[in-house]
Amino acid sequence: MLTVFSLPKAFTGHIGTIQRNAIVSWTLLRPRPEIILLGNEAGTAQLARVLGLQHIPDVECNEHGTPLLSDALLRVDKVARTPLLCLINSDIILLQEFVDSVAKIAPRFPKFLAVAQRLNVEIKEGLDFAKGGEERFRSEILRQGVPGSHTAIDVFVFPAGVWREVPPLVLGRAWFDQWLIKDARRRGIPVVDVRDCARAIHQNHEYGHIANGQQGAYWGEEALHNLAIYGGVPHAYTLLSASHKLTREGHIRRVRLRQPLFRLRQLLWQVFVERTVGARHRLRLRRRFWQAGKRAEEKA
Repeated sequence: MLTVFSLPKAFTGHIGTIQRNAIVSWTLLRPRPEIILLGNEAGTAQLARVLGLQHIPDVECNEHGTPLLSDALLRVDKVARTPLLCLINSDIILLQEFVDSVAKIAPRFPKFLAVAQRLNVEIKEGLDFAKGGEERFRSEILRQGVPGSHTAIDVFVFPAGVWREVPPLVLGRAWFDQWLIKDARRRGIPVVDVRDCARAIHQNHEYGHIANGQQGAYWGEEALHNLAIYGGVPHAYTLLSASHKLTREGHIRRVRLRQPLFRLRQLLWQVFVERTVGARHRLRLRRRFWQAGKRAEEKA
C-alpha cells in the first residue's frame, strides 16, 4: 500500500537517537510499509541493513551537499512497489492511526496530497515500542505534546507519479514543504488534512547540523533559494490551505475560510489581548487589593 521514504541526517548523538525512534516506529505499521532511506550520511546504510530496509545512497545534492527534492522523488518513484508514497522527515514518529487515515483517503481521489499537523514532544532516549510500548507512549509522552504551527509540515502522502517535474528545491530547509502544498492546490489536487485523526509526532531537537542553526534553516542562503522558487508571500500555503479534511468519523469534507478565520483570530488576539495586557494587569492588581481588604475585614 505505502512506501515511506526519508533522507536521514548522520546517526550521531541525540539526532541519531530520535531518528532511530522514528524509523523503528515506521516498521511497526500494518500493513508494514516499504521503507527507503536515501543518502549516505553516517549510520544510514548500517541501520537499513539491521532493519531490513532499502537504501539508496546516491542522491543529487546542491553545491553545499544538501539533497534535492526533485532527485529524491525521481529515484523513489522508479523503485517503489506501492501505489502510495510518503515523504517524511526522519525525526517523525508515526502510529497506526496514520496508516489507517491514509487508507480512508486513497479510494476517494486518484490524486491527492495528505498532510498532518505536528505534535512536538520532548524525547531524549531510545524508545521501546514492543510489548505495549505504544500504549505507554500514548499515555506518558503524547499527553505532554504541544501542537505545532500550521507552517511546519513534516509528512506528505501522495500517489506515485504525482510529482515528476520539480524545481531544484533543497530538502531540510524552509519552503520546500509549503511549495508542495502550493503546487498541489494550483494543479487542482486535493490537499487533505488528517490532523483530527492522526498526528506527525515530532521529536524536538537542535539544529547543529545546519550553519547558523534554526535561523539558517529558515532564513539562510539555501532557505532563501527555496523561497525564491516558492514565490509569493511567505507562509501563504500551509496546513491552513488544505482543501479537505478527514473527520474523526472517517468522512472526507471540504474545508473553507481557514486562512481568513485564522487571520481574524490573530487580529482579535492582538486587539483584545496583547494591546490590553497593561490594563488587565492593573485590573488584576486592583482585584487582588480588594480581595486582600475583604479577607482582612473578615478576619477582624
